[in-house]
Amino acid sequence: MSAAAFSHVTGWVFDLDNTLYPPEARLFDQIEQRMTRFVMTALGIDASAANRLRQTYWARYGTTLAGLMDLHGVDPAPYLHEVHDISLDSLMPDPALRVRIGALPGRRIVYTNGSAEYAERVLAARGLAGLFDAVYGVEQANYRPKPERAAFEAVFETDGLRPETAAMFEDDARNLAAPHAMGMRTVHVSEQPRDAPHIHFHTRDLKAFLGRLQD
Repeated sequence: MSAAAFSHVTGWVFDLDNTLYPPEARLFDQIEQRMTRFVMTALGIDASAANRLRQTYWARYGTTLAGLMDLHGVDPAPYLHEVHDISLDSLMPDPALRVRIGALPGRRIVYTNGSAEYAERVLAARGLAGLFDAVYGVEQANYRPKPERAAFEAVFETDGLRPETAAMFEDDARNLAAPHAMGMRTVHVSEQPRDAPHIHFHTRDLKAFLGRLQD
């Protein structure tokens, strides 16, 4: 990996879950349980059926919420509050990651398919509060999810970010396809590498990757 590949980058976009904290924190175990309970209550179905729908909508739409909105007219606000009302006790501050992100030149933002309020809570638990120029949730994308290009366009237009001079860090490989098509440098942050034309770089360790850009 050459730092020269990022020499033009002045906008740094970070996904939140399993990107700015390690997957070992297992926050999504809690979120998925709450999603399933919400679907059970909203649609009046049992746990098994609700879990299947949760997984089906995530695969088809990008988020469970998008499927619930499109097919069942679910109000997104109560859903986002309920599913993100989780314990963050498994998260620890990461001062070294804060230093690495803080040293990036230009504008730094977080963009998540979760809610902005949840993102702010996670950032605080990780010791990253106040580090980013802006934090965007699915609300700012008109409740449309990544990987939809329209969702990225809505957030980037609001932010004033120019994709051709920006980089995207994301754990879900499919969510890098639209940024790549928009001209962004793409970095897949995951324990499982994906060989795909829309992924420029892969890393298992975000902090180490940023360090190689800066050292």
